[in-house]
Amino acid sequence: MAEKTGFFQRLKNGLKKTRENFVAGFDVLFESMHAVDDEFYEELEETLICGDMGVRTTDRLLTDLRERMEREGLYTAKECRGALVECIRDIMHVDSTGYDFLNQKAVVLVVGVNGVGKTTTIGKLAAQWKKEGKKVILAAADTFRAAAMEQLKEWSNRAGVEMIGGAEGQDPGSVVYDAAQAAKARGADILLVDTAGRLHNKKNLMAELSKLDRILTREFPDAARETFVVLDATTGQNALEQARQFSEAAKLTGIVLTKMDGTAKGGIAVAIQSELQIPVKYIGVGEAIEDLERFDPDEFVDALFER
Repeated sequence: MAEKTGFFQRLKNGLKKTRENFVAGFDVLFESMHAVDDEFYEELEETLICGDMGVRTTDRLLTDLRERMEREGLYTAKECRGALVECIRDIMHVDSTGYDFLNQKAVVLVVGVNGVGKTTTIGKLAAQWKKEGKKVILAAADTFRAAAMEQLKEWSNRAGVEMIGGAEGQDPGSVVYDAAQAAKARGADILLVDTAGRLHNKKNLMAELSKLDRILTREFPDAARETFVVLDATTGQNALEQARQFSEAAKLTGIVLTKMDGTAKGGIAVAIQSELQIPVKYIGVGEAIEDLERFDPDEFVDALFER
């Protein structure tokens, strides 16, 4: 419990820039406007868009907000603030089955462009799952960058889990096949697969991910399958675009948002989940292993909007 409380405080600290930039802006609006009228909604719309919610998510939020205000008979700006927070909480909801893969044999594929913290995220997930009693094997299938394999090896050592790698330039499919055989032989609970961080040629990316999918389906026909995209929160709307492109190349089941502690664009978490209907499953607020945690929508909203 103390560890969970500690992460909430780190999350709250990590969202400080977003609170100062975005939340403070609309708190000024709620305190300065008395009537909840068209002018108020126009000001709120501008504030939400500037907070990296994006146009579509802002439209959805305002529609939800108007309906909630009418349904619950709310009229004041103070009541409106509370209603808006609840609308955002609803959008950020993660289905209760979102982490069921941790209770069965699972294969987790991790995608994302270079520089977003993908390899670091994989290391932290491996460490966390091992701490939870899982036997984890890493597959270093990003064979296009020697540095990626070296970095993942370093993280596998820190996490205390085995890594199966290959040579630079090796077919990623052969690495995944070898890792699958090792996972079966060792009785691993989770096979965690790193992939090349490329988006410049979507056709090649789709072909590669399809090939890996075929291998994993053949080797683990009954395993739970997850595909996470790692996104850098500091890039704001670019992160949303990356998620959109990866979702066209692979069936994404979850988002890992990194570097939340370095951004004033925390509203992007809401925009991504709202527009793509892909849940944020993990959130990172620092460099240390314990600074990556399961995403708790209530904690996130409380940490973001707490006065």
